[in-house]
Amino acid sequence: MSPRPLPRVSVVTPVYNDAAYLAECIESVLAQTYQNWDYTILDNCSSDGSLEIARRYAAEDARIRVEVNHQTLRAISNHNVALRLISMESKYCKIVFADDWIFPQCLEQMVLLAEEHPSVGVVGAYGLQDHEVMWTGLPYYSGLIPGHWVCRQLFLTGMYVFGTSTSVLYRSDLVRKRQSFYNEGNFHADMEACIELLKTCDFGFVHQILTFKRVQPGSLRAISEDFGTLRTGYLQSLVSHGRDFLTGKEFEVCLRRCIREYYSFLAASLLRGRRDKKFWGYHKRKLAEAGVGLSWGRLAGAVLVRVVRAVLNPYETAQKLWQAGDIEAERFGGGADGIQPPSASE
Repeated sequence: MSPRPLPRVSVVTPVYNDAAYLAECIESVLAQTYQNWDYTILDNCSSDGSLEIARRYAAEDARIRVEVNHQTLRAISNHNVALRLISMESKYCKIVFADDWIFPQCLEQMVLLAEEHPSVGVVGAYGLQDHEVMWTGLPYYSGLIPGHWVCRQLFLTGMYVFGTSTSVLYRSDLVRKRQSFYNEGNFHADMEACIELLKTCDFGFVHQILTFKRVQPGSLRAISEDFGTLRTGYLQSLVSHGRDFLTGKEFEVCLRRCIREYYSFLAASLLRGRRDKKFWGYHKRKLAEAGVGLSWGRLAGAVLVRVVRAVLNPYETAQKLWQAGDIEAERFGGGADGIQPPSASE
């Protein structure tokens, strides 16, 4: 019997002024132990030589093609355009951001798991974020996890195992069904996309470090931490999709907790001297979009709670105050060790 043919994987890299890192990213795709892939690099009108680097590699390997936007797009819009370029022959697709890279066995291990479990629509893995191992929390033996269960744990416990777009492999047919794969109104559209997909499919997880995410000044992650956007993304996903995974009572409890933590973050930002209109305008707008609205009375109450805590325990409160912007450390960094998922059939 002839061996089963390997399914095609479409890899896409949206690029905008990433000349310093793009070659390393491309080389990581070329170094994959899994070889049935095509690779599209989408340049978003870069001005730093990124396009020339991409074209040089495309000239050397026929599996690589380069596309160029006619005008500069916002980041998530550019990601959507990149995903529309995946091959019609592909069974799976993967984003690799231009300032990230993937380990040599990344595609092989992710495809192997997905092929073993046809109900899987999204595959994740551990990743390095600079020197830190991220997106932990699932028990080691858990390779196939019901999508509904993973999303419940996200909302109930804060266990976040999706990582970033570089961290996951998608089934291509699920991507093709959506004209705009990512919600361009959500800064953390990658999280929301996983939540939406897992309403109808299961989640696969490879217990190996397969991706690397670079942390650098001026990156989207740096902007996210500065503005606390993960809080808005979580609230938006909870309001939009929480009822699909939670009971009515669970949803209300999660929403109250989310709003309470949100206002605690805003209070800490105010006490740290955050006064710029862009920051407050962003949160006012996002709270309104979530149907919550910014309440100055509630904010004043949260500030009072912070002040009282500072008086009662000044050292501990000072530490928390200066760390208040890092939601990944508070809720989404590690996960919930010891939580046991049901089997995918449950």
